[in-house]
Amino acid sequence: MFSSALRLLVVAAALMFAQLAQASTNAAAKPADIVFLNPGFANEPFWVSYSEFMQAAAKDLGVNLRILYGERQRERILKNAHTLTVGPLQPDYIIFVNEMYVGPEILRIFAETPVKLFSLHSTLTPEQQTLSGGTRERYKNWIGSLIANDQHAGYLMAKALIEKLSGQPGSMLAFNGIRSTPSSALREQGLRQALAEHPEIKLQQTVVGEWSRQRAYEQAKVLLKRHPDAQLAWSANDEMAFGVMDAAQELGRTPGRDIYLSALNNSDNVFKARINNQISALTSGHFSLGAWAVVMLHDYHAGKDFAERGGKDRVDDLFTLVDEKQAAQLMRHMKMPGYGLNFKNFSAVYKPQIKDYQFSIEDMLH
Repeated sequence: MFSSALRLLVVAAALMFAQLAQASTNAAAKPADIVFLNPGFANEPFWVSYSEFMQAAAKDLGVNLRILYGERQRERILKNAHTLTVGPLQPDYIIFVNEMYVGPEILRIFAETPVKLFSLHSTLTPEQQTLSGGTRERYKNWIGSLIANDQHAGYLMAKALIEKLSGQPGSMLAFNGIRSTPSSALREQGLRQALAEHPEIKLQQTVVGEWSRQRAYEQAKVLLKRHPDAQLAWSANDEMAFGVMDAAQELGRTPGRDIYLSALNNSDNVFKARINNQISALTSGHFSLGAWAVVMLHDYHAGKDFAERGGKDRVDDLFTLVDEKQAAQLMRHMKMPGYGLNFKNFSAVYKPQIKDYQFSIEDMLH
């Protein structure tokens, strides 16, 4: 009798372990649930296209992705974060941007939760990290980061503008974004790096255009009258470049002929302006950042830690100067289903031979 009872106990234990193993397998097979705390407006062309590119990657990879827009309000971003701390809305992963330097507060909000955090587009500054620590340090659930090389973008635009003067002396105006955005500061560093290499170019004035077409237009109306000899206008995004363009045309200047403008982004309008040479220097590529973050978290969820494939904190050279032909190609790709890309080709789950992620928009330029 004792033997029979023991056998029943062993069988019951075996069944229990089998069920636990199956539950574990099912949990591992469950698609990653990701929320992106988008800092932009829900109708802002750049941040909307950024999210749509992420959704294309999520669809290819079978990831559940939700987008919560912060409407460029610090309080709104943090309120969105708080809603995700409890109940059925709590995701597996949260992707956040250190816009308006909200990063440390987001880390604190989720410190006692099982949610894993990933910083994107702009991560905590070195000064912030002296207090908060880096990824996988003080906050163990802050698992990684991915940013583009914004300093390089600012440098590329400035160099391309300066080349328009063929080595002759000249003067420049600069329109930067918001001071409380790390990417804005980095782009300006790139501008100043290029100017240090070209002492023949005088930077007359730098203003904070706040990423806004209207504000840059109002500023440019004043500055172009104050500095009528300015041949170069460096802008840290496309909306400000269009504001400068509007003001220049009102004052009888012809963009691409007697004043040269730079821009950064991926809107239809900026591609068209590059094609017709109203924009003389265009950099693009960082609109793809969110999609690559989805790839990395998808792989992490499947047990393939991105830290082993290029590091837990990536700074990728995604920015590239875009000529007229490439602008036409990008504009065409942006209208294709899934942008004409198969995101599985970038994933270590589907391509186990990947030793270091090679994220790029190169396939969209041809």
